[in-house]
This record gives sequence, C-alpha cells and structure tokens, in this order.
Amino acid sequence: MDGAAGPCSLELTVTSPDGKPAYAATVKVHVAYGFGGARRLDLEAGTNSDGKLKFTGLPARVHRPPLEFNASKDDLSGVATYDPSAECHATHEIMLVRTKSQ
Repeated sequence: MDGAAGPCSLELTVTSPDGKPAYAATVKVHVAYGFGGARRLDLEAGTNSDGKLKFTGLPARVHRPPLEFNASKDDLSGVATYDPSAECHATHEIMLVRTKSQ
C-alpha cells in the first residue's frame, strides 16, 4: 500500500494467537502530517497468505507520533506503534488476540 506522502515504509507481519500467519487480516492507520497535522491520510490494506503487508510512502514526520496500526480479523485484534522519525524503514509484528466482548 503506497501512501505517496514521503520516503518511509513499514513492513508488518500479522500472526494469530497460535503464532500462525493471519491471512486476510485488515490493517488500518490514520496519518496526520504537515504543518499542524493539516494533511491527513487514511490507509487500509489486507495481509497476504504469509500474514505480511507493507506500507510505503509514509511521511518522515507525523503529527503526534507514534502512528498506530490497528489489525483485525474476525473477533481478533492487535496494534503496532511506529514512529517514522525514529525508524524510517522498519519491520514490526502484530499478534492478534481475542477482543473482549462487552
């Protein structure tokens, strides 16, 4: 998924509670950047059969870092945080856990 807003990138691996790759998990992020966070970017992508996806074109400086990448699949969810000013090209993992029912 290319945000076309800068030079940074983040590669994510999403796994299920049993440690296996989570196929077709959805990952969303809201990016506010530019002076005072005036520019906004909402990205959403799905994982491949290896539970991986890559966000490219992320801005090097964001408003109120770190960014939160929220992953979900069925009744599972997880979050990864990423600060592009500290690590422009990074790799992170998200372990999905059961969402508590209300």
